[in-house]
Amino acid sequence: MLGGIYNKFALVLTVVVIAGCGGINSGGSSGSLFGGARNKAISPERAARREARRNDPAKHEIPKTYKEQEQSGAPAGGLDLNQLINPANDNADIRVNKYLWAATLETLSFLPIEAADPFSGVVVMGWGRAPGSNTDFRATILIQDPALEAGSLKVAMQKRRGPASAETNRRIEDAILTRARQLRIRAAKRR
Repeated sequence: MLGGIYNKFALVLTVVVIAGCGGINSGGSSGSLFGGARNKAISPERAARREARRNDPAKHEIPKTYKEQEQSGAPAGGLDLNQLINPANDNADIRVNKYLWAATLETLSFLPIEAADPFSGVVVMGWGRAPGSNTDFRATILIQDPALEAGSLKVAMQKRRGPASAETNRRIEDAILTRARQLRIRAAKRR
């Protein structure tokens, strides 16, 4: 699980570095992404506009630091790595139905958990066999809404030789929804 996080971080860092240095094939070259040269002649008017942009004094101002921009009320320019890693409203719009989450883990307990993120609602299960079955399955489950309803749950089961049938996915979804409703009823009785 940590390997995936490190891979994502490395990808984000690479994108930040490429964007910070001006992109691929930067440095004033006029070639394309793969180094091909442009053979177009530009008009004198276009060349004058380019030169005017190049000599624009606003481009040569010393950029404000993040704190200076924040104090002046101006939006912070560029990419703040701290905001990328720890967004301000990290949990504001991420909600997962707790009954669907618990029912998913209970219903598919015959499969080992490879990754589970209760904040985004994703559960990735490894290979395993259901009791009384000869077929190996693995599953990826997405709980995408706080409501306890069928539209909140997406199940993707896979066999060793390819995806499981839509009927199998529907049966697993039904089993999870039924168990989630039972858990909600049990919790309501305790109050």
